[in-house]
Amino acid sequence: MALFTAADIVGHFAATREAALRAHTSTMPPKLSDKKLAVLGAGKLGGILLRAYLKQGLFRAKNVTATVKHGEKAAALAKELGVPVTNENRKAVKGADIVLLGVKPQVIAEVLTEIAPEITEETLIISVAASVPTSYLEQHLRENVPVIRAMPNTPAAVGCGMTGICRGAHAGREHLEIARAMFEAVGRTVVVDEKNMDAVTGLSASGPAFAYIILESLAEAGVKVGLPRDVATLLAAQTMKGSASVVLETGDHPALLKDAVTTPAGCTIDGILELEEGKLRVTLIKAVVKATSRAGELLFEK
Repeated sequence: MALFTAADIVGHFAATREAALRAHTSTMPPKLSDKKLAVLGAGKLGGILLRAYLKQGLFRAKNVTATVKHGEKAAALAKELGVPVTNENRKAVKGADIVLLGVKPQVIAEVLTEIAPEITEETLIISVAASVPTSYLEQHLRENVPVIRAMPNTPAAVGCGMTGICRGAHAGREHLEIARAMFEAVGRTVVVDEKNMDAVTGLSASGPAFAYIILESLAEAGVKVGLPRDVATLLAAQTMKGSASVVLETGDHPALLKDAVTTPAGCTIDGILELEEGKLRVTLIKAVVKATSRAGELLFEK
């Protein structure tokens, strides 16, 4: 296979990035600042999303309400964010245009029963509860309520999230665009068939933990060969970030990019041989398969 020079990769990178920017700017996101948003379960993931929306002005603080489980936390969060925070879900969703469900799958039925009297066909429900199908949400609400199911990940905290989205039976294109605008505020989105949502959970939602283990291992390797720990960690983290960015911006297959780095009889091919002998590839595949399988079980646990 032909090798590629650094200039080849940079040129391809720039051209692809320009095309991506043109495509991105061709679609105007829906205006959300006048919409009323209720975030139920403003804990770890819900809190990340809510902070991003307020910081970017996607929603106005006066149009936002949120809930958490405990009263003490509600008071602290309300003071931090400048929005009403309560532990009463039904009160929070009253009059809301969009309800973001950030609660755990194990309590989703209880929450849906609580808020159902306040939900109408004009209310958009967006759920980030892992393993909960749109049909399950629809069955616990009034008829024809539009439902969007989404699975973001924790890098959303720094604007580098990845979210898989699918729509329910009563959600239209406009509902999908609202959801995309909300999650593109914290990273990238992809629309998938609902049958693939557990796979999204196993790959991109669980994936950061797998990536951190790889990053930590690379940093430990740097220490092993004599680098200071802070330098080794910086080298490992920026290398992973840069490599992922090249894949995203060029659209090239990772195997092609790997071959561009791997020169004949060089040091990289020796390292790759060690990875293959250690079964890194199959281990990562099995990790995603296992996480995907587990994602489909969460709803049924108490």
